[in-house]
Order: sequence, then structure tokens, then C-alpha cells
Amino acid sequence: MTTSAVRHALRDNLSEDAEHWLAESIDAVAADPAKIRTLFPAVGRKCGRGPLTTEHEELRGWSVDDAVRVLLLSALSARALVSEINELYRYGDAAEKRAVLRGLAEVPIGSDGLPLVRDALRTNDTRLVAAALGTYGAEHLDASGYRHGVLKCVFMGIPLAGISGLAARADPELTRMLRSFAEERLAAGRPVPADVGLLVPEFSDLEA
Repeated sequence: MTTSAVRHALRDNLSEDAEHWLAESIDAVAADPAKIRTLFPAVGRKCGRGPLTTEHEELRGWSVDDAVRVLLLSALSARALVSEINELYRYGDAAEKRAVLRGLAEVPIGSDGLPLVRDALRTNDTRLVAAALGTYGAEHLDASGYRHGVLKCVFMGIPLAGISGLAARADPELTRMLRSFAEERLAAGRPVPADVGLLVPEFSDLEA
């Protein structure tokens, strides 16, 4: 995915006033990266917080404010990128943190975004855990980190259909972990989440 796809998706989701605010804000961040600190929290109020209407598969489940914030992140200079993104995540609310996580794949941050992904995976906020296993997390997490992230999604009821890279990154160890998880649930008389069946076929017919 590229920022051009995000821009295209926003065309049908922003009012004229919101489009004008976004254009001015992108220019302001490009000229002075520190401006993003006040603009980022204002996005929901200025542009809306509703679901993003789009046919782009990778943007399904995004909100309008997610998309706008990702464009603001993409306007940051390479020099300011890491420090500003870390500050936005550290002091942001859940919606702002989620946007940072979703934006990591759209900026040249390399492996410097991994601490934020790992932090999100330690939370119990389904929005952050799901966003942590987006495109960036799927590409940069090591095998162990990715496996435990997927397992946490199953445990928390986060649909695996929205997790990036599952087909490519699923391996025998992840299958073993999910099978063990399912067997423990059954032994305790608890339901097995239906998503386990995506990777462990013998559990595909059980009710969640």
C-alpha cells in the first residue's frame, strides 16, 4: 500500500473544509515537523472519526482519522521521523496510537518502529493489538514475536482475517502453539475460537 491509495480513499470521505485543513496541515508538517504534535490530536474533530469508505482491501477496517493521520505521518522529514513518531505514540490516546501503528508501513522508519509494535502487543487493547499485526508488524517482527502476536489475537477474539502476512508467515511452530491452545481450552470445557481452524484444520468444525 502507498500513501497515494490512502489519499484516493479519502476523496469520498472528507468534506471540502476537511480537505482544505488536511492540505494545509500536510504543508505545515513538511515545513515544521513539530507542528504534528498539535495537529495529530485535532484530526478527529477536523476530519471525522467514522469508518473509511473504500474498496481498497488493505484499508478495510480503517477509520477516516486513521487515514488522515497516516498522511500527516508521511509528511514528516526523515530526520524528524523517529523522534516525532515515538512522541505521538507515547502521548497519544488509543486512536492516535493505532494510527501511528498503521502508519509505520508508509514511512521510511526501518526497524525503529518495532519497539512500538512490541509495546502494542503487550496491551489488552484489541485495536492496538490488531494494528500491531498490520503490514509493518508482519514484515518486521521476528518469528517468535509474530507467532505470539497471532496467538494473542486468537485469545482476544481478534479475527485472523485482518492480520497481515498470515499465509506467508504461518509455520509448524505456530500450528503447534495453536493446537496446544485449543486442546487446553477443550480440556477446561471452554470454547475454541473458530479462527484456530484456519491453521489447525481439525478444529475447524468446532463452534466458537
